[in-house]
Amino acid sequence: MTHLHKSIVILFLCFISQQGYCQSYKFTTSGLSVLEKNEKGKWGQWSDLDLVNIVVSLDTNKNRIVIYSQIVQLFEIVAYQDIVETDTDIIYSFVCKDIIGDDCTLSFITRKKQDNRKQLYLNYDRKIIVYNIFNM
Repeated sequence: MTHLHKSIVILFLCFISQQGYCQSYKFTTSGLSVLEKNEKGKWGQWSDLDLVNIVVSLDTNKNRIVIYSQIVQLFEIVAYQDIVETDTDIIYSFVCKDIIGDDCTLSFITRKKQDNRKQLYLNYDRKIIVYNIFNM
């Protein structure tokens, strides 16, 4: 019985240590806005903010970001960029490929002078999508 007890304790400790290394973050969105380039290549106007409640998952162990919108958006993290901190923002950016294979950059931004408001930017060549996000 002692051998079984030791095995259970060791398994439990292994499970706990694995959980400590898990780098998975969950967010929920509250709003969405889009900015697109016109046919001349000039940026237009931001769309009106749509109220949305969507779960966003950042999983660095699997090198992916998933936005669970009506059509699930899956992004493979190709490169991790350095953290950029300014007087106003903290920016965590990832070079990604979406499910179609298009290149984009996803940036989680904390607005320090706006009560640490968080946003997620999806930057493509011809459009930018921004979500207001909160930690779950």
